[in-house]
Amino acid sequence: MAMAAASASAMARRAASWPRLLLLSHAFAAAAEPKRVLVPVADGTEPVEAAATADVLNRAGARVTVATADPAGDDRGLLVEAAFGVKLVADGRVADVEGEAFDLIALPGGMPGSANLRDCKVLEKMVKKQAEQAGLYAAICAAPAVTLAHWGLLKGLKATCYPSFMEKFTAEIIPVNSRVVVDRNAVTSQGPATAIEYALALVEQLYGKEKSEEVAGPLYVHPQPGVDYVIDEFNSVEWKCSGANVTVASVEDKLQVVTRRHKFNLIADIMVEEAAKREFDLIVMPGGLPGAQKFSSTKVLVDLLKKQAESNKPYGAICASPAYVLEPHGLLKGKKATSFPPMAHLLTDQSACDSRVVVDGNLITSKAPGSATEFALAIVEKLFGREKAVSIAKELIFM
Repeated sequence: MAMAAASASAMARRAASWPRLLLLSHAFAAAAEPKRVLVPVADGTEPVEAAATADVLNRAGARVTVATADPAGDDRGLLVEAAFGVKLVADGRVADVEGEAFDLIALPGGMPGSANLRDCKVLEKMVKKQAEQAGLYAAICAAPAVTLAHWGLLKGLKATCYPSFMEKFTAEIIPVNSRVVVDRNAVTSQGPATAIEYALALVEQLYGKEKSEEVAGPLYVHPQPGVDYVIDEFNSVEWKCSGANVTVASVEDKLQVVTRRHKFNLIADIMVEEAAKREFDLIVMPGGLPGAQKFSSTKVLVDLLKKQAESNKPYGAICASPAYVLEPHGLLKGKKATSFPPMAHLLTDQSACDSRVVVDGNLITSKAPGSATEFALAIVEKLFGREKAVSIAKELIFM
């Protein structure tokens, strides 16, 4: 997820004409594991980068703490207003974990999130101590230039960052135009579309190459730097970047939901029952087996999806959801689709299951977390056209 943003007044003028999207959410269980990782967040943090870091490291067995660097004192508690209107709830505050030891401190990017992290004196002290003790520290997107470089923690090191921020590197930093750069105990990366690669590099630093490859397998990560962006023949929360009016709906009994791999708390906008009273240009479901099973058993959602399909409006699903939600409810009938490979046998038509993203009329399906950005870009092209999708792909450092 891009640095430039429209003015509030311009955004307001366009809001009425923006396509309306519905993203469903579900709560999952999380596990605590031995290696300790701190992911600090702040208002304006890039949510994809924070979530990808936490998720991938948890898959490797790390115990991740998401802590807000925003000052205490308001009535929001641990709520963080991340970039593009995404609401996160942190596990705690950076100030509360200052005396704790971490094997890794990994900073997500985004603006003004990176600047807010930079201005947190407690976090600065912690990361400097981490570096002095030869501990692992990392940053992605704007954070290497805006935060780590400002603290003097990249001097004499090779590093990368979001391309438009590269000029902020001082002369003591060796700039490298790569998706991920590892130099001694510092790991840096370029942006939202490199977030999974970045997180896998962190896994390798913590656990070794074999563990990184093991975690990468089920994600189906196949980065293709420099390859032209193609939608029609592919042989993934990015929508807010496009200017779409995204509504996140919870199928649970509350607005706060928890992601599968990490107790990464998200705040939905509305309950699914309220969503059923509205109309959307697109309805899309994320994956995860427990979540897909919950979606499939939620009648109000299934009815909403069927209405969407009958109205010839776009709908989509990724990972387990095509097989566990769309297929059993007849929403793939006569359509080509893909899904998470171990579940592909559940599809009646498996002819397109090798594809990372499949667009068949108003149906968009995708394979796995590693194809989520392509999935999101396919949706952007469907709603806004190819030119917009290519523009966002470049902003995300996807191409």
